[in-house]
Amino acid sequence: MCGIVGYIGKRQAYPILIKGLKRLEYRGYDSAGVALINEGCDLNVYKAKGKVSDLEEYVGDKDISGVVGIAHTRWATHGEPCQVNAHPHYSSSGNLALIHNGIIENYATLKAKLQAKGYLFKSSTDTEVLVQLIEYIQTNKNLELLEAVKIALRSVIGAYAIAVLDKRMPGQIIAARKSSPLVVGVGEGEFFLASDASPIVEFTDKVVYLDDEEVAVLNPAEELKVVNLHNVGVNPEVKTIDLELSQLEKGGYPHFMLKEIFEQPDCLNDCMRGRVNVEANHVVLSAVIDHKERLLAARRFIIVACGTSWHAGLIGKHVIENFCRIPVEVEYASEFRYRNPVIDERDVVIAVSQSGETADTLAAVEMAKKKGAFIYGICNAVGSSIPRNTHTGSYIHVGPEIGVASTKAFTGQVTVLTMLALCLAKEKQTIDEAAYLQLVEELSRVPDKMKQVLEMNGRIAELSRIFTYAHNFLYLGRGYNYPVALEGALKLKEISYIHAEGYPAAEMKHGPIALIDAEMPVVVIATQNGMYEKILSNIQEIKARKGKVIAIVTEGDQVISKLADDVIELPGTLECLEPLITTIPLQMLAYHIAVCKGKDVDQPRNLAKSVTVE
Repeated sequence: MCGIVGYIGKRQAYPILIKGLKRLEYRGYDSAGVALINEGCDLNVYKAKGKVSDLEEYVGDKDISGVVGIAHTRWATHGEPCQVNAHPHYSSSGNLALIHNGIIENYATLKAKLQAKGYLFKSSTDTEVLVQLIEYIQTNKNLELLEAVKIALRSVIGAYAIAVLDKRMPGQIIAARKSSPLVVGVGEGEFFLASDASPIVEFTDKVVYLDDEEVAVLNPAEELKVVNLHNVGVNPEVKTIDLELSQLEKGGYPHFMLKEIFEQPDCLNDCMRGRVNVEANHVVLSAVIDHKERLLAARRFIIVACGTSWHAGLIGKHVIENFCRIPVEVEYASEFRYRNPVIDERDVVIAVSQSGETADTLAAVEMAKKKGAFIYGICNAVGSSIPRNTHTGSYIHVGPEIGVASTKAFTGQVTVLTMLALCLAKEKQTIDEAAYLQLVEELSRVPDKMKQVLEMNGRIAELSRIFTYAHNFLYLGRGYNYPVALEGALKLKEISYIHAEGYPAAEMKHGPIALIDAEMPVVVIATQNGMYEKILSNIQEIKARKGKVIAIVTEGDQVISKLADDVIELPGTLECLEPLITTIPLQMLAYHIAVCKGKDVDQPRNLAKSVTVE
């Protein structure tokens, strides 16, 4: 949520800031703004509701000069999307400008105190309260900006990533974070600032990830200075990022989402590289090697996640319980963190998050750690908050995912959870050797089978045209494919705005069957596995009520293919690996329906890629 970009150095800041905002558009936003200090030390703030392109149009005839600046894309929390509520926000004197990602939970109390002292507010945001508070402390106590920021942040309850400019001190940017990502790019006589590395990679591969309650001073005439809120100096660790600029471009595809759907075979190869060794017939995860005793001693696993990652967790539960014979619970992180769960040192909590910054999942991790649980993180974004706050874990290594609706991250998460199950099952000796070898070999074949499914893209695009009329969809699956039905329904509603529900097929009789008529498309995952006969019965129940069935079947199916209205045939695989194959046509179906409806596929309304607030 929200995007932060900053620059200070010798170059003109505005082009860097605007390019950076465009790199962060995938995070989701409803307004954009920029603040620049020019040679005359004027602080110019420009804001616009809508896209970054609207901001560019707005500043067309304005002064955009200056070698220092900050910029922001806002996803509305406090106050409607509009120019006044957009960031950056001025202080009352006009000396300070601030951008902010996160939520100040005690903003109302702080605002009332400031209003009592005569401060006036123009916006409805919690962010304006923070910039006014900083100025009040700076003025009242006659402090430098850095000290005022630290004191103000000690008064704040909530999450924040901020950047602050003071036109009286044009040679620095003050930045700070707590529970919201912020990364500093280190160049030659220049610094960059961003919510993630994507706006920085074009200019430098050297970065510093700020930790909670750390404040950075970006001054190109000095080394990067980092202190915590209690003025204790921090030695910033400069890391080299491995991110290619080409990964952030569409590469000839009309949308990032379609590109990322097609990247999945290569992404899974990257995910398994060095971990799945077919010749030696084994799967290796360094986290399991390093923490084998702790993982094997677990009385249960608790998977915490949100959205698509939660669906991956449901598949992980099935795989781990089946092969490892360890009980697994799957929790929405947003509920888990507030319900006082029973956790102790015998538990292993697996936190799954694409961004590694999901606020509810991060809070669940912190709570579980305090209760003594061992934390295993599964993330995509290297250096993000969850990997830095867990005991161990595994990256999914699928590359940056720009489309808001997750695709390759989902299959990457399922793959890592499957590898984790195989590693643990082998160590626990709860899996037959022949079955283990068969699984390892078949897992290595999945990327090639994905490629076969992707060849159906044109046909699925044609099929999608039929369903743009629909107002509702039902997705049904059994066993390993029930979470795939949930994920397919989520993809459709995220990007096409068609209401869709995913259900266990047998549960259809307990309510959803009342909805079925000739106008209700029903997607049924009906592959040739142990649940085939049960799914066949469910399809017959749908057809008896004139429902329109789109069946996902195994190649060569001769029974369901004759019952269904439309059929998508997939290459066969082992039942526990089917979600990696069956999810692909559902991603393509959602994508093409949304395109046919003229929707903004990569940036669907109201959604954000990285949900860094509650």
